[in-house]
Amino acid sequence: METIEVISLTLGAAWASGINLYAAILALGYFGMTGQIALPEELQILADPTVMMAAGLMYCVEFFADKIPGVDTGWDAIHTFIRIPAGAVIAAGMANGIEINAATEFAAFLVGGGIAASSHMTKAGSRVLINTSPEPVTNWTASITEDIAVIGGLWAALNHPVVFLVALVIFIVLVAWLLPKIWRALKRIARAIGRFFSGNKHPNNDTESAGSSGHSRKDILAELYHDKQEN
Repeated sequence: METIEVISLTLGAAWASGINLYAAILALGYFGMTGQIALPEELQILADPTVMMAAGLMYCVEFFADKIPGVDTGWDAIHTFIRIPAGAVIAAGMANGIEINAATEFAAFLVGGGIAASSHMTKAGSRVLINTSPEPVTNWTASITEDIAVIGGLWAALNHPVVFLVALVIFIVLVAWLLPKIWRALKRIARAIGRFFSGNKHPNNDTESAGSSGHSRKDILAELYHDKQEN
């Protein structure tokens, strides 16, 4: 592979791993097995049938878990400790597609981990916001869009590396703009949940007291949705 293709696939694999690691492994394994790319020696194991079957099984689990509100957030929380390190390792392995030294390989590990963390945090944070919105269809839409983006992104990284790298730069700029907004929205959600539970810690029959000390779930969701629309 040419240098630009290796760079594109290195960064693309890290980005995709942060969103859906198992789909990324399946795609890379398929590309390697069919001869579309020459996987570096360190990553040839991805094309092994056993690895691909395991990745396929986990992808099936994630496909459904990722589309259930609440379950998807728990799944993302657990995979914070899986997607980011895996993205860094895969990026370092892909960088070995060209002649590099140990320092360059470690740099690829660091950059890959950073990109995987960015895509993962954007996915996980946006899912929390989607789960608090009153439109349940958005959860399915987001999940399917992510699945398509991972496969399409890796295909673009392989076949149109320059286009993919430009798109990745745009993504990084958007993440830099979006993550602070997601963080502020998550803090509002935490405060709303705190008010909800504090309002129900000491239930009594005084309707007026209950109304002044807490909020109903419907009111909290309406408040969060209003905040989401403003941002």
